[in-house]
Amino acid sequence: MTTNFFSHIGEIRLTKTRFFGFLIAVCAIAVSLTSCSNDLDVQQSYPFTVEVMPYADKIAKGQTVELRFEIKPEGNYANTLYTIRYFQYDGEGTLKLVDGPVLVNNDRVLLESKTFRLNYTAKSDDAHKFLVVVEDNFGSTPWEHTFEFNSKDSDDDGGKTPGIISPVNPGTITPIGL
Repeated sequence: MTTNFFSHIGEIRLTKTRFFGFLIAVCAIAVSLTSCSNDLDVQQSYPFTVEVMPYADKIAKGQTVELRFEIKPEGNYANTLYTIRYFQYDGEGTLKLVDGPVLVNNDRVLLESKTFRLNYTAKSDDAHKFLVVVEDNFGSTPWEHTFEFNSKDSDDDGGKTPGIISPVNPGTITPIGL
């Protein structure tokens, strides 16, 4: 049976149309096999911002101020991890993740959610200043924000006025849906 098939191949008449059709088919197969790439273009690192809710800018010794944050990445990659760290350079106090650990000055802590809250508790009557830094695990540009709190007894009326709710350096502010 195979000898019958091969004997008929020699009997097929070669025309220009058949030759060019065969040539186009071979070229199409060659192009399709050589143009494939094994590399996938999957973007993992996306720029992000962090939105901060307004907060009181005055604080007294022993008082706690809650700071609310929401990370807003420009894209979504499931394996992105975010860390937070802070550096206090004026005043004395503690910064704690709500339902989490007390942050140690300049140590990174993994954030479990893109929405989180921090509690800052003043341990002195001085002005308080600290820098909060949020970073992702891909080394993209970190988000930084400086928080400044004045002591409540520095008011002109002797500290009788409650703290004004106005951020010192708000960045992007929008309400966080809880």
